[in-house]
Amino acid sequence: MPRQRRDLTEGFLFTDQYQLTMAQLYWKRGLHERTAQFDYFFRRYPDYGRHQAGYAVFAGLEWLLDWIDATRIRDEDLDRLRSQRCASGRRRFDEGFLGWLAGTGGFGGVSIRAVPEGRIVHRHAPIAIVEGPLAIAQILETSFLNHLNYQTLVATKASRVAESAAGGPVLEFGMRRGPDTGTNAGTRAALIGGADASSNVGVSHAVGIDPQGTHAHSMVQLFMAMGEGEIGAFRAYAETYPDECVLLVDTINTLESGIPNALTVFRELRESGHEPVGIRLDSGDLAHLAVRAARMLDDGGFPEARIVLSSELDELAMWQIRAQIIEEAPRYGVDGDAVLHRLTYGVGTRLVTSHGFPSLGGVYKLVAIDGADEWVPAMKISDTPEKMPIPGDKRVWRVYDDRGLATADVVSGGDEDLSSGDDLDLYHPHREGIMRSVDNIENIEELVVPVYRRGQRLLPDASLDEMRERRLADLDRLDPGVRRLVNPHVYHVSLTGSVKRLQRDLIEQERSGG
Repeated sequence: MPRQRRDLTEGFLFTDQYQLTMAQLYWKRGLHERTAQFDYFFRRYPDYGRHQAGYAVFAGLEWLLDWIDATRIRDEDLDRLRSQRCASGRRRFDEGFLGWLAGTGGFGGVSIRAVPEGRIVHRHAPIAIVEGPLAIAQILETSFLNHLNYQTLVATKASRVAESAAGGPVLEFGMRRGPDTGTNAGTRAALIGGADASSNVGVSHAVGIDPQGTHAHSMVQLFMAMGEGEIGAFRAYAETYPDECVLLVDTINTLESGIPNALTVFRELRESGHEPVGIRLDSGDLAHLAVRAARMLDDGGFPEARIVLSSELDELAMWQIRAQIIEEAPRYGVDGDAVLHRLTYGVGTRLVTSHGFPSLGGVYKLVAIDGADEWVPAMKISDTPEKMPIPGDKRVWRVYDDRGLATADVVSGGDEDLSSGDDLDLYHPHREGIMRSVDNIENIEELVVPVYRRGQRLLPDASLDEMRERRLADLDRLDPGVRRLVNPHVYHVSLTGSVKRLQRDLIEQERSGG
């Protein structure tokens, strides 16, 4: 079996076969260089079963642009396409088409408008709009979706986890359970979405933060096997890292061995002029153990020691743990709020895999193609109204109400400027007869902005802090009902009257056979 080379699998050929076969069809029909527009959006918020998201956090754009910039159509890529044969034995791809591909060089001819990374986005509204030669823009679809769907999915999960932490630090450490090297994208997205730090060393350095980590049970097991016991392992760790000592206390028995041994080592640390950071709990009833640990740490003279919780955490588990701590703490003479304030959350598998909702399902749909003097809208007709994209060239706006909270994302025609703040009639994107009026608009902003034009980036790469600040600013302006962990309130995405009329006209025209 030939070695599977990553330079072959992650470059220009990182696409689906049908993208290439459609591109050749366009070439044969002379349509390949007509300028087309494709919209990227998603139709459904993550639904994790017992809890649901009411918003998403956009992520992945910078890495997508990196891929576009780096990807070139190489002779070897074209040779691989030449080697493909139809059932009859004929070559599947015409030499003229391959020559045209070689002449394009890659994806430098496309332009992209998009929502900046880190911002809150909503279903049905375009998040990114691609404009470029039809065949090349079509081939781009697969990688476009691959780069944006997963990172947006994980960033959304991370935001919900951070909300459940209620200000407590969140550490991401799902690298061992993630999808191959795709876990790097997951780590990056988690950091954008709300994780404070990660155990992933490479990505942490790439985004400019300090990687975090303690130790595993295996270290304790090693010292036990050598006859030095759990306390020997704790002493060795404390001696090596006296200023950042966090001890995993559940290898043997958390309350009878782990915490008492940790307290002994903490006292020794203090005598040597250092203060411990805290302990980590990785199994058992985490809420109960956190309360008991807090009491033991307080009684032992370490009321400031952190308590790190891990083991299959997600936003719902964290919410339940916090509620249980508040209820149970008084039984042990402990202030529940004080326990909550000393918690750090280690979130791994359930974050990097978006447990309960493993795929965002974002789509990339043709919405317009250039005509003689203007864009010609393209429309997909479906018996399921929610599957019909919004046709034509367009802009996307966010309207804020008199409380300063976002009240709707509005899709307008490409030639409509809503920044004047006039009154608006807003229409449901997929249902007839549902509309509302918004009067006296004082605050409105355009969401989708130019980010890439024919090989040139139009915005500087944002730092991790800038992307985090965008998310936090948008969350502050999002209605609390939409942010709920369970059964969130519906956020409105609407169309202007002109876009609604265009959509309606195209549907009627198609169904009447026109």
